[in-house]
Amino acid sequence: MPSPSTGKAGTADWYRNFGTIDAPASSPCYAEWSVGIAGDPELIARIEQLPHTKRQPLLILAAARFLGAQIAPYGEFREFLLARWDDVARIVLSRATQTNEAGRCATLLPSLAAIAGSTGRPLALIEVGASAGLALYPDRYAYEYDDGSSVTRLAPRAGEAAPAPAGGPPVLQCTVAGRVPLPAELPEVVWRAGIDLNPLDISNPDDVAWLEALIWPEQDFRRERLRRAIAIAQQDPPLLVAGDLNEQLVSLAGQAPPDAVLVVFHSAVMAYLDSSQRNAFRSTMATLAAERGCHWLSNEGHTVLAQADGSVVVPEMDDARLKGRFLLVQDGVPVGIAGPHGQSLEWL
Repeated sequence: MPSPSTGKAGTADWYRNFGTIDAPASSPCYAEWSVGIAGDPELIARIEQLPHTKRQPLLILAAARFLGAQIAPYGEFREFLLARWDDVARIVLSRATQTNEAGRCATLLPSLAAIAGSTGRPLALIEVGASAGLALYPDRYAYEYDDGSSVTRLAPRAGEAAPAPAGGPPVLQCTVAGRVPLPAELPEVVWRAGIDLNPLDISNPDDVAWLEALIWPEQDFRRERLRRAIAIAQQDPPLLVAGDLNEQLVSLAGQAPPDAVLVVFHSAVMAYLDSSQRNAFRSTMATLAAERGCHWLSNEGHTVLAQADGSVVVPEMDDARLKGRFLLVQDGVPVGIAGPHGQSLEWL
């Protein structure tokens, strides 16, 4: 991906890349807006006035959506953006791209179920970069894979804290390729917790509105999925800790039940850490694996933020192979290539 750190041309490349590679299959609106911004020197100049980590296309576009920008041709969107720029900048500076996509559980589930099955023990989950914690409920959602023979449905467990909400759980649909080890049943999760620099509160209407704004305009099915996931989390809120993942992880892991298998996972988080922070995280995970038997699931794409030190999120695979998807790595071994919103899983 072209680096946005090289000045205005780099920022324009960043938006053009998002508009021509990342967005078209999921949002024609975001594709048009991003390509438009890429060729708009006035808007690029305004974006360049923001801190480097606040220039991401998704963050700018979500802020505009949060303020009420509707699906429209680029010319109308440009007028809205210029008229509301001070408000957009305020939201961008106070928010982050904390997309909390429950659909990613569909691509994490095979690994989680395999870990639980191989040990015969329930799971204790920690998500770093947890946002509102919606990915911490893989045992509460329903799943449909497109192989025709493997559809995993939610089954209530004895002693479950709360029944499914009236509308039912979200149904996470996922296309598969290769020999994906689809589970016959959902793993048991007995403890769940998350870490985030700024955890979102699902009881706060503004935080919920921000989560909805982060969903791409045309994807109404994701908005409905989000609302159903929020309803489940509201019945049984997760433990969310505010702070730096490298500072909080060990102490939080110490709170997990000792008779459960601890799994630490993350999706689209490592791009926000520089190489020294990533190295510190790897070291912590190695320690937890050695001392606690902790498992590690990494679900990351190539960096969406160009790091000053040149570090990349996924050195294990060429970006051309990922093509906007994530590499799923289980305990250091690449096992699959996943759609960024959990919509697909190709087993390696």
